[in-house]
Amino acid sequence: MTRRYFGTDGIRGKVGEGVITPEFMLRLGYAAGKVLGVQKGGGRSRILIGKDTRVSGYMFEAALEAGLISAGVDVGLLGPMPTPAIAYLTRTFHAQAGIVISASHNPYQDNGIKFFSAEGGKLPDSVEQDIEAALELPMTTSADLGKAWRIDDAVGRYIEFCKASTPWGFSLEGISLVLDCGNGATYHIAPKVFRELGAEVSSIGVSPDGVNINLDCGSTKPQQLQKAVLEQGADLGIAFDGDGDRVLFVDRNGELVDGDQLLFTIAMHRQQFLGGCNGVVGTQMSNYGFELALRERQIPFARAKVGDRYVLERMRANGWALGGESSGHIICADATTTGDGIVSALQVLRAIRDFDEPLHQLKGRMKMLPQHMINVRLASRDGVLEHPDVTAAVASVEGELASRGRVLLRPSGTEPLIRVMVEGEDAAQVEQLAAQIATVVERAGGK
Repeated sequence: MTRRYFGTDGIRGKVGEGVITPEFMLRLGYAAGKVLGVQKGGGRSRILIGKDTRVSGYMFEAALEAGLISAGVDVGLLGPMPTPAIAYLTRTFHAQAGIVISASHNPYQDNGIKFFSAEGGKLPDSVEQDIEAALELPMTTSADLGKAWRIDDAVGRYIEFCKASTPWGFSLEGISLVLDCGNGATYHIAPKVFRELGAEVSSIGVSPDGVNINLDCGSTKPQQLQKAVLEQGADLGIAFDGDGDRVLFVDRNGELVDGDQLLFTIAMHRQQFLGGCNGVVGTQMSNYGFELALRERQIPFARAKVGDRYVLERMRANGWALGGESSGHIICADATTTGDGIVSALQVLRAIRDFDEPLHQLKGRMKMLPQHMINVRLASRDGVLEHPDVTAAVASVEGELASRGRVLLRPSGTEPLIRVMVEGEDAAQVEQLAAQIATVVERAGGK
């Protein structure tokens, strides 16, 4: 069955356009209730709903709630909560599923839906296909309607969960932090977590109004945070995205520390202080310097396709507990079931404490290689990657880079583009080689 609605990260789009409408959410709630609301051994089924701070979340929450209740499912309303909190609370309340209303790092005009299974993981493709099939069913009102209740202690439960991801007695006493919550779902949670662990905390991006989520703030726009860290003389800055599953740092010099550098810091810490790191999963876009730094420390590394779903699949296949993306979506599978910005930030801070070194020194143990990307727009991408001129150009560049760089050609998932990326030790050479391949790709595509 062809998937019409679900992408690799749930359902997402502009509000009021395509499927992102209240009418669709009503039908989706009913379909999800029919497919997911199956309680083993009888008894009432329950599904939790959480959301980020964008204004359309209230509308979609009500529509999903109505659809689920009409299907005979009880609904637990969590209110604004980070995406990983919904994954955790779904397990805690033994719910059949959790639903997140969020478009992550996108602007407020967008919204979307993400599902978590009873175990707090992404739904299998087969279950998503069952939900899509159930969308075609006529809606009928169950003879035994569900009920809704608001979970008032959700925030406190999740705060304690985050703190419990660190060892007993762990303290951030003496560390000054600036947090940027992106006017998103962590605005009322992250400051409490770090304060309760003893840090001196100041915060920006903690005044959501429904339309300012991710607006010139958060992990996708860290300039305000960089400025605040320097002005306040803080030790570190920490930026989250709108739904709280990504994190980036700013060091005391105001320099951005990305997901590859944070993963490297966590991996080093595990190797030196926690009995070893058996492997790390990155993506096709992970910096080659990250791979080389892990290789030097004899830590295995594997690449997955871009997307946390694929990272987690590869982690499970390899039996590894650590993986993530340069965007800051980091998964510590021995602490939680999905990417969690707050939990990941605490793992980095734990490394800083145990190494007793500032982050700007720790990240210096890994040399980031210059990376240059060119988006080549084509009338048609058919056969371009297999074209003999393209494969020959790639082979030539790979030979020139030897083992100290790499080439990646990747079709865009949403646009008629082929992304040409080259990494190497010399920035000028990398830029020239990327342009060289891009020219061949353009010719092969008949542009």
